[in-house]
Amino acid sequence: MPEKFFNGLTIRRMVTGMAIFVLAVYAGAVGLTGSAHLAVTPAAAQMSGNVPGNSLGNTSDPQFWRAIRKGVCGSVSIPDKQAACLVQSQGDELRAFRNGPMSRVGAWVMLAMLVVIALFFALRGRIRIDAGPDEAGRTIERFNALERFTHWLTASSFIVLSITGLNVLYGKYFLPAILGKSAFATLTLWGKMLHNYISWAFMLGILLMFVLWVKDNFLNKADLNWIAVGGGLFSKDVHPPAGRFNFGQKLIFWCVILGGLVHALTGLVLLFPFEFQVVGNMFSVLNILGLGLPTNLTPLQEVQYALMWHGVSTVVMIAIIIGHIYIGSLGMEKAFDAVGSGQVDRNWAKEHHSLWLEEVEGESPPAE
Repeated sequence: MPEKFFNGLTIRRMVTGMAIFVLAVYAGAVGLTGSAHLAVTPAAAQMSGNVPGNSLGNTSDPQFWRAIRKGVCGSVSIPDKQAACLVQSQGDELRAFRNGPMSRVGAWVMLAMLVVIALFFALRGRIRIDAGPDEAGRTIERFNALERFTHWLTASSFIVLSITGLNVLYGKYFLPAILGKSAFATLTLWGKMLHNYISWAFMLGILLMFVLWVKDNFLNKADLNWIAVGGGLFSKDVHPPAGRFNFGQKLIFWCVILGGLVHALTGLVLLFPFEFQVVGNMFSVLNILGLGLPTNLTPLQEVQYALMWHGVSTVVMIAIIIGHIYIGSLGMEKAFDAVGSGQVDRNWAKEHHSLWLEEVEGESPPAE
């Protein structure tokens, strides 16, 4: 090879040509994807420090990269302005919250409810009909076919949603070791699809519950007496008068309705991301209570906050429904008949819902 090829002039030309080539490729890429730059203040640009391993060159700007890590965005000429953010720090904070406080506190809340139920059953036992079942076998219709359908539609869909949702939140910690990673991935994929479709049945059930029962779930004077004696749950032969629903049932009703509304709204945001401005509006309503929640949310923040509220409301509702299931089955004699056959023992109705029984039998007008 000719010796003059290695002279200084030739080498400088090679370097210059390579630099022009690289700049041309970069310019072409920017022309196709849109120009991009990060705003750096002159003061910050002048500050530099060594980077371990020279991974970013011999020198770099610590404040510059720290700002990027914290979510500071530059600017782009393309329609998607989120492309100017190299790091979306709120996403990392959401992940830390879901895997940390939310998972831990949620598990303790649900476990605490199970412990409370176990202690209550050990101390109180099953709540029996003090007068015993009606000797003549007389019954009263408590819920008709439509009401029972509504109850079971909501209950069964909520159970499916709870199981599939808890799998997403907690399943990754132990199920792969039991089922294997591939089986767990398949189970979670189908569970998520089932979760998405069953959610519509749950929303329908919540709507029907509200329409059918809202008129019977407003507070009245009888509820104050029920609260004063703890509903007779802790003592035998104590039966405070109650209408069709006592205070405890009214509390469950409003928890389910309001919790279901939060589930529905946040679920729609998750099903159709970047399509709804729901969470910001919800925060605006809650700020009436002086909570100071952010309301001017980006579409991505809408999805992130929706995911957080969806998870928090889920574990709270599961804990509440565990208590409801206990009272309606093992905890109280003959209570399950109300949503089973729809017919309840007359003595049961007299002890737990005497005002409602009087109204049904026409002995007195409804309680105010």
